[in-house]
Amino acid sequence: MRKKYCAVTDSEDITRILGRCRIGRLATNGVDGFPYIVPLNFVYWRGSVYFHCARKGEKMDNIQRDPKVCFEVDIPLSYVGRECNSQLPPCQVHQLYHSVILRGLAEIVEDIDEKVAALNALMARHEERPDFDEIKADMTGVKICNVVAVRVESITAKSDLLQKKTDDEKNHVAEYLARRDLPGDSEAASLLRR
Repeated sequence: MRKKYCAVTDSEDITRILGRCRIGRLATNGVDGFPYIVPLNFVYWRGSVYFHCARKGEKMDNIQRDPKVCFEVDIPLSYVGRECNSQLPPCQVHQLYHSVILRGLAEIVEDIDEKVAALNALMARHEERPDFDEIKADMTGVKICNVVAVRVESITAKSDLLQKKTDDEKNHVAEYLARRDLPGDSEAASLLRR
């Protein structure tokens, strides 16, 4: 990571970022030599990324041929443009965000207990209510879908929150964001004031 000052190294903070994201992007190695990237629902559970999908398709063909994958999530917070500081050169506008990049091996989950548990973890994450209909091993949907686990080999995370700026500069941006009050501005302003 080039911007080491943006690195997030605390595993709880990384898990929190992953837990806030509903959609991630999976990159596989395509047969034509080009990366193939697909957005998908996922859950980060027990140290792996799990998702479900059809048994056939380009993503599964790529995984079966080469299980090395990359998985990315991000949370855009606030864009800080020239309206915040008209003296700012156009090349110094800024996007505040959190992100996580995982690299690992994708594995089709064959163990039925792990498969059902992962599907229920996925449901619990996306339903966000305790009374969702639990998935059972004998359900047709379980039999016809694949569950894939990305077994994480490396993980990096960043939060770009103007770390190289002075406290006065951060406070100026935080005040601007609090006044502007677009989605993400309140959280970004709060983080800049820490």
